[in-house]
Amino acid sequence: MASIARLPLEIPADWGDIAERATAWANECGVDMRGVIVLVPFAQHLVPARLAWVRRAGWQPRIETTRTLAASLRPAPRVGEGQITFDASTDRLQAARMLRSQSWVRRDPQSFDEAVAAVVDTAHALARAAAAMAPQARVAHFERGRDLLAVAGGPGGTERALARVALEWAALAPAPPTDALFDHRPTAWVVVQAGGEDALAAQLLSAAPDGVPCLVLDADAMLPAALPRRVSMAACEGFEDEAECAAAQVLCHLQHGEAPVALVAQDRLLVRRVRALLERQGVALHDETGWKLSTTRAAAQVMSLLRAAAGQASADQLLDWLKAGAWPGQAPATAELEAAYRRAGWTRMSSIHIEKLPPDAAVLHTEAAALLALFAAERRQTLAKWLALLQLALERCSLWSALEADLAGAQVLQVLHLDDAAGWAAQPVAQAAMTLDDFTAWVDGALEGASFVPDAAGEAAPVVITPLARVMLRPFVAVVFPGADDRHLGASPPPQPLLGDAQAAALGVPTAAQRREAEGLAYAHALSGAPVSLFYRRHDGDEPLALSPLVERTLLRLRRAGRTCAAWADPRGRQAVPLAPMRIPTPQAPQLLPDRLSASACEALRACPYRFYALHLLRLREADELGDEIEQRDYGTWLHAVLMKFHERRAQPLPAEVECAQLLAIADEEKALHGLDDADFLPFEDGFAELAPRYIAWVHQRDSEGARWWQGEQDRERQPPEWQGIRLHGRIDRMDHVRAAGGPAIELIDYKTGSATALRDKLRQPLEDTQLAFYVALMQPEVAVPLAASYLTLGRQIESLAHPAVEDSAQALVEGVGNDLARIRQGAAMPALGEPPVCDYCEARGLCRRDHWTPA
Repeated sequence: MASIARLPLEIPADWGDIAERATAWANECGVDMRGVIVLVPFAQHLVPARLAWVRRAGWQPRIETTRTLAASLRPAPRVGEGQITFDASTDRLQAARMLRSQSWVRRDPQSFDEAVAAVVDTAHALARAAAAMAPQARVAHFERGRDLLAVAGGPGGTERALARVALEWAALAPAPPTDALFDHRPTAWVVVQAGGEDALAAQLLSAAPDGVPCLVLDADAMLPAALPRRVSMAACEGFEDEAECAAAQVLCHLQHGEAPVALVAQDRLLVRRVRALLERQGVALHDETGWKLSTTRAAAQVMSLLRAAAGQASADQLLDWLKAGAWPGQAPATAELEAAYRRAGWTRMSSIHIEKLPPDAAVLHTEAAALLALFAAERRQTLAKWLALLQLALERCSLWSALEADLAGAQVLQVLHLDDAAGWAAQPVAQAAMTLDDFTAWVDGALEGASFVPDAAGEAAPVVITPLARVMLRPFVAVVFPGADDRHLGASPPPQPLLGDAQAAALGVPTAAQRREAEGLAYAHALSGAPVSLFYRRHDGDEPLALSPLVERTLLRLRRAGRTCAAWADPRGRQAVPLAPMRIPTPQAPQLLPDRLSASACEALRACPYRFYALHLLRLREADELGDEIEQRDYGTWLHAVLMKFHERRAQPLPAEVECAQLLAIADEEKALHGLDDADFLPFEDGFAELAPRYIAWVHQRDSEGARWWQGEQDRERQPPEWQGIRLHGRIDRMDHVRAAGGPAIELIDYKTGSATALRDKLRQPLEDTQLAFYVALMQPEVAVPLAASYLTLGRQIESLAHPAVEDSAQALVEGVGNDLARIRQGAAMPALGEPPVCDYCEARGLCRRDHWTPA
């Protein structure tokens, strides 16, 4: 065994000093620098280390990381059947395959998925720990592991059994590429240690033969005694404030010519916001951490295709896929398709009537349906076949070439093994049988588990987003450190899923204490060099946050040394904003009056003129979701159609049992016609089954009173002279011939499925009820007999609520609305009244800014 020398480095460590110390040591040992290998902690250290030796005259050593050196010595060994690939999505398939063969593994989906994830995570950790050992030591290492994880009954038995499976799987892992390092014979080894000991480098030095000098340049040795150089800190009020403060500090450094700046990605969500703020200012950034591949546009295009291909896909999911760019140049047809879906209320692809679509939209829908039908040909098939279908679908809709040309798209194809589909399909794991839902979940998990790594061409950018561990020993001029709270810095790391700390330590897997220590060393290195600005927020939403315990420890050490942490100087400029009181809007729009009004438009005009202006003159509408959830409105549409068809077919009264059966049969017909899902519609269907006998009983009572159904779902229009050219238009649910005190009459009926209480309250003041009065106004010129009107509540009770003296109310409605329309034509304002209960559910509340008015 070679002797290992250790030399502590001054704080802050400098690559020029490291080069001098290593060269001096090599000269003392009589070693030719051309044969020396210097191992640095991270690939980001290669450039500054090599530059430091370039600045020195003389021969240079070979400067590498363990991975780059191993890659230069020999190619990585081929992964065999069933071996760990370190690709999470592939390994989870392999782990699931192994666990399905074990009778003791729980089969419920959630427990099984958790067991698969735990085995994969543990096997990866064990395989990495074993890879850091000398090859000849692994057999004994795994034997010790088998003794340690011997399966036994009692509490924790299942976890030990799963850990044993992970251990055996890790033992079968292919030889790591770094095994080549143990056979390499440099003239000397020099290891730069920062952020804790590197287990592989330590094993390399221990295994070096006699006569090979070894040196460890320890940048950690003097950290405990070193105090931070220049630290400032700010407590922020919330997420957005912290992001703005961090972005402002970065901009301040750049304005003073201080670059490169390290932006520490301790809180990834927060740093994404900081990045957005900086990009808005045109700042060039290089992100070393990447972000989840699933958040890229390329991944969204693939996932939207698979979701649209699902058997119960909604119309919204189809539109999401088409809007993601499935067919270039089809944006106008996609817009027509969406408009048709919303107009008809189609929520599922199965309920779409292609003959009712505009020509271009119909062609697009046909092409999309034909492509999605590829995924419905086989319910269950192998992963390789699903991937082949996915590739075919992407090629047909022209997304394949777009993905290949995009950096993120190329990574999506690589993660899904579509870049080498033929070669990957030959592997046993690709023969796993699954349904389309399983395949979609696998693709989603693969994209979620992968990181999008942007092009490295931006490494010379003035701002570098980097993890805390990679700040050390790098020539940053300043460090901006958001996320210095107790949740993101110094918090307890999550435990290993199947290993306790004692077991992890015995198997070479980092324990929770070791991970905390490594984070503390990285934090100390970050504070030891360039000026550091720390930011933390006092609360995250409703949850209070405290300062990180690592920062608290730093403040205590500074206090003991008679120093303090400087308060952060906010570089943001102050801008005076003049007061701008918000008054009630009073728009005028005589030129926007429509040529016809509905009952809801008249109701809006009477309730709040601004609501009428926004919803019926400007025609603003909230876009309804086209999801497949069945709502009360869908039930109401279906119920109207059922009752209409029942009364059209009812030639004469029949026994109640017969008519009830007929009504339920018609209900089933309409359910199929409307494409309503059995499971989703079940609560409404059960409610209707209870309603049907009550409704038939009410119909028979009407028959005994001499009432007779006349018409239903009738569209009517009328142009009263008081409205000066504007027409009334509406659809009346039902009209019956009835007997009144003065003779024959016609009763207009409006079906209601909601509460009867609100209707009773409205009818106590008949002039407040617009709908029934509006319908009577529509019919008055058409009939010569008196008119009556009522609401029919179809709930737990069937109750008829009549509008008293409705013809008088209709005349008052026509005259009153006519006066209002005349005033609007003359330029009268349409103010927002801001009175409940109209405002409580008004769609235009955000437009009129009701909650922001300044009292007069």
